Amino acid sequence: MKNVFEFAEACLHNSSIDEKLALTHQAWHALENGELSFISDQPVMSIAKVKFPDKPILLAPRDMPKRKLGTVEGVAAFFHAIAHVEFVAIYLAWDMLYRFRGMPDQFYQDWLRIADEEAQHFALIRTHLLAMHVAYGDLPAHSGLWDHAKDTADDLLARLAMVPRCMEARGLDVTPALIAKFRQQGDDSSVALLNRILNDEVGHVERGSYWFKFVCEQQGFEHEFKYRQLIRQYYQGGKPKGPFNREMRIIAGFSNAELDWLENTTL
Repeated sequence: MKNVFEFAEACLHNSSIDEKLALTHQAWHALENGELSFISDQPVMSIAKVKFPDKPILLAPRDMPKRKLGTVEGVAAFFHAIAHVEFVAIYLAWDMLYRFRGMPDQFYQDWLRIADEEAQHFALIRTHLLAMHVAYGDLPAHSGLWDHAKDTADDLLARLAMVPRCMEARGLDVTPALIAKFRQQGDDSSVALLNRILNDEVGHVERGSYWFKFVCEQQGFEHEFKYRQLIRQYYQGGKPKGPFNREMRIIAGFSNAELDWLENTTL
């Protein structure tokens, strides 16, 4: 019997991209075949031990070069940025299940499925980039995503609020307009790829919402109040700015009250 936390350590503490993808898929297949244990008898290593590849070079979001989608270079840069988001998302899913112990087995199964889907997304985008003669790592990428993981390494509710219910949920707001733009340009392969990612991300955010409410109930918090509190605490600027895709966010587990608060211009 293989152990999910041993897979997690191997994925988080090894910088090899291809090995990470292979291990993620192996873990998912082990789960599907009933060959995966969720017993956690080893200590959890510090998040500072997590290893990333040497490339891409990471820059602060404000230092990232500005490129427009109307150029070949701009499209390549856009998909390189998306590749980086999906690559870090593999780490985020693995770290979610690795770092927070004592949850029901379904929690670990959910985040393993998400890790596997993020690995599929990354592989698809990497292939898409190669068709544009760009490899993942050729361009710089922004460093902000993993900072949220480090900030919330000791608080499961904060991690669930900030990663699936804030950063990933942003994709539900912005991706439909990007799909429309690529459709206008007649770029069917980009449209298909972004649609695949968007459809999966709705499910990822929904799992974040489900487990956020589950842990709130466990700990005696009213989940809408706790969400507002954590976003104010951890989100630079107080809370994200809209517009918000209400329809998709409702499907992904947001309440109307949460969305009303997000859309309100005052805190």
